[in-house]
Amino acid sequence: KMSFVVFGKITLIMSSDSQFRRNNTTTINYQDYDLPSINYDDYVVVCAKDSNRLFRLWFMPSFFSLICFLGLTGNLLVILTFFYFKRLKTMTDVFLLNLSFADLLFALSLPFWAASSMAEWVLGLWVCKAMYTVYKVSLYSSMLLLCSISVDRYFAVAKAVSAHRHRSRAMFLSKVSSVVIWVLALIFSIPEIKYTAIVNNTCTTFSSTGDLLRVPIQSGQMVLAFALPFLVMCFCYSGIVQTLCQARNFERNKAIKVILAVVTVFLVSQVPYNLVLFWNTILTAQGGTENCNYENRLLYASDVTQCVAFMRCCLNPFVYAFIGVKFRHDLLKLLKDWGCMSQERFFRYTCGRRRSSGATDTETTTTFSP
Repeated sequence: KMSFVVFGKITLIMSSDSQFRRNNTTTINYQDYDLPSINYDDYVVVCAKDSNRLFRLWFMPSFFSLICFLGLTGNLLVILTFFYFKRLKTMTDVFLLNLSFADLLFALSLPFWAASSMAEWVLGLWVCKAMYTVYKVSLYSSMLLLCSISVDRYFAVAKAVSAHRHRSRAMFLSKVSSVVIWVLALIFSIPEIKYTAIVNNTCTTFSSTGDLLRVPIQSGQMVLAFALPFLVMCFCYSGIVQTLCQARNFERNKAIKVILAVVTVFLVSQVPYNLVLFWNTILTAQGGTENCNYENRLLYASDVTQCVAFMRCCLNPFVYAFIGVKFRHDLLKLLKDWGCMSQERFFRYTCGRRRSSGATDTETTTTFSP
């Protein structure tokens, strides 16, 4: 038996042969032998993501907990106010109620997202599939409902004559539209239902065999959950602003500010994440990147922008419901009836803030009705 130790030269130690003693050595120049060379380019170098894992351990659970609390509180208040005062009088009211249910559903799934970011997934395949399915159903239904709200407000403000003509059928159309939206959201979420799996003790949408599907699935999400709602909202709200600018009403500027708030919240919460998603899709289509630092930076960007995008479930109630005069008044009345607010404070918040003009009072949820 012979063992070799290489340190510039090769020292040959023959310790198991009887004719040599344990301390006898023979030094051989390595240049005298044709040793095989090792090509390290043939080996796959794994990109270390330890810093990203440590970042997720504290950032994701903290952010998810905050969003979950605000989302549950805001959307439950919206739902309770609708049912307590029976406020389903317009198409926008129906769409806002469904939007609150969609956001509430997503907020309830956030504890599972937090658990997934902190440790290995131990809740099984069905819970894993349910988590991603709830997220995508909520995402698609929310965006389609935001489109429907903007379209309804466009006809109520910019096409008021034709909207009043079809007012008797508005509630029926809103309920049918809501059912269609939920069905479409479920259909769009079929890829998550089918391809979500547990890979290396991690709940993920894409496995090693399903990475080829990443490009079409993410492309479809960007079109259906961002590009389409963005174009529809831009068209509808630009028409509403144009109509309001032609009107001579003292609440015109306030209504325009509400529209700007709606569009700003949508852009701030959705644009960064979709830009990162778009760039990741391009890199995936090109075969990925070999730059480890660049890949880690993309992971940081994806985690942060995804958390910002998740904030939609807690921002929608404040932008689309609480900002409205009627809805805010009903919410204060609900708190007063439940003993959470005194009678004096209720009158202090409500008296003197009633609208003196009925030009924009269209029995809708918001002042101008966004």
